[in-house]
Amino acid sequence: MTKDHNHEHDHNNEEEHEHDYITIIDEEGNEELYEILFTFDSEDFDKSYVLVFPSGTSEGEEVELSAFSYTESDGGLEGTLSAIETDEEWEMIEEVLNTFISEEE
Repeated sequence: MTKDHNHEHDHNNEEEHEHDYITIIDEEGNEELYEILFTFDSEDFDKSYVLVFPSGTSEGEEVELSAFSYTESDGGLEGTLSAIETDEEWEMIEEVLNTFISEEE
């Protein structure tokens, strides 16, 4: 089950934000580069989460956000992404995202 979120991303503060990137390999083995919007940990679900959007998105362009839970390995350089499985997790992620957006504005 995948839920997508549309989010306008503002690149005006480019100097202030170092963007981290992640390569995601899809089911067909295609590699896609994504920018990490932010990561956070949830004690309630005992998981770490990452929100990403496709790299190369133009300023002011509407983007499709994807969210995954993840487990780090190799000192944080690699890890395993997992799909979000429950509506409760999606609701919690949406709350965190809304807080993040309101703090950025």
